[in-house]
Amino acid sequence: MTAPPRTFQYTVVDPTGTRRLHRIDAPSDRAVASHLRERGLLAVDISEVKTTGLNREITLTRRAKPKDVVVMTRQLATMVNSGLSLLRALSVLTDQTENQHLVKVLASIAGVIENGGTLADGFAAHPQVFTPVIVAMIRAGETGGFLDQVLTTVADTMEAEITLRHTVKSAMTYPIVVLGFAVLAVIAMLLFVVPIFSDMFDSLGSALPVPTRILVAVASGMKIGAPILVAGAVGGAVWWRRNKSLPAVRAAVDPIKIGMPLFGDLMKKVALARFCRNLATMTRVGVPVVQALEVVGDTSGNIMIADAVARVREVVTRGEPIGRAMANETIFPPMIRQMIAVGEDAGSLDTMLTKVAAFYDDEVKATTASLTSIIEPVLIVIVGIIVGGILISLYLPIFELSTALE
Repeated sequence: MTAPPRTFQYTVVDPTGTRRLHRIDAPSDRAVASHLRERGLLAVDISEVKTTGLNREITLTRRAKPKDVVVMTRQLATMVNSGLSLLRALSVLTDQTENQHLVKVLASIAGVIENGGTLADGFAAHPQVFTPVIVAMIRAGETGGFLDQVLTTVADTMEAEITLRHTVKSAMTYPIVVLGFAVLAVIAMLLFVVPIFSDMFDSLGSALPVPTRILVAVASGMKIGAPILVAGAVGGAVWWRRNKSLPAVRAAVDPIKIGMPLFGDLMKKVALARFCRNLATMTRVGVPVVQALEVVGDTSGNIMIADAVARVREVVTRGEPIGRAMANETIFPPMIRQMIAVGEDAGSLDTMLTKVAAFYDDEVKATTASLTSIIEPVLIVIVGIIVGGILISLYLPIFELSTALE
């Protein structure tokens, strides 16, 4: 039975004489020393780090942040362009990278190369960090002898994707936060405020208005339903996290996403921007069109576009140009189809796709800005109606009683 890995802390001295402190997971201190010797490093000190279960959980759940991956990729491009070998460049990156998960990824990639594999093979072994688009681009760069240029392009593409995600998150954060607080406020009123008024209404002994009776019934049911709702919400969140990538789930959810009022148009533009940018990047670095179409569909994030791209690829493999193959795919707006056709005729497909991607990036920014301006007053009105309706229902019996006494 293999011994479980333990966490060790070691200190090494780099060629400049600077001491550097690092951590690594290994079965024993001898394994750590052997690993360092293979990399040409001499450890001054190796000691085991005693960690609690909580610390181990935190370590295991850490992931390589996209920004860290971008910085690492750009630094790798610089070092490769300067003439450093891949193994030496990866060794330097491993020493200076602070994210422990990324350190393990870099060490794994170095191991693949040491065993005769390529950088693309090492990247492909970590799909949670490097997408198939990145792997295909790296493989094309290695084959064509322009790896440093491809790495720079990969970093630029990832930065554009991060910017796109940030734009969308900025648009979604405000309504989600406001809606969440509104739901919590309503639940709090139903659980704590309405029962106080309900006891007072019982003491009056008179018939309650219909809105008040409905509100009291909902509040009574909430005492039983609240735990069920919480359990259902937690269970639903866990289920969604585990199953959201399944084809059957995506086939049911993705059409709803792009068909939603207000947000549907935004989701579609985001998916189209990703598709155009990734296809432009792959064709620019020399990836064959058929191979690029095999990869870029899934990177759009929407299964409807992925299925359309798969159908386009089948037509392209028979010798048809992409623009003509897209003629019957209504998921792609006419502008995309026409720009691609013009780009193919002019021999500048990547340039046209880059312009289309930039156009949709601007559209996403404009759409998010307009959504924010629309959603703010809509949410205020909805929250006001709900809270106002609850208050009116609570005070309606008091108003009626005051009128009767007069």
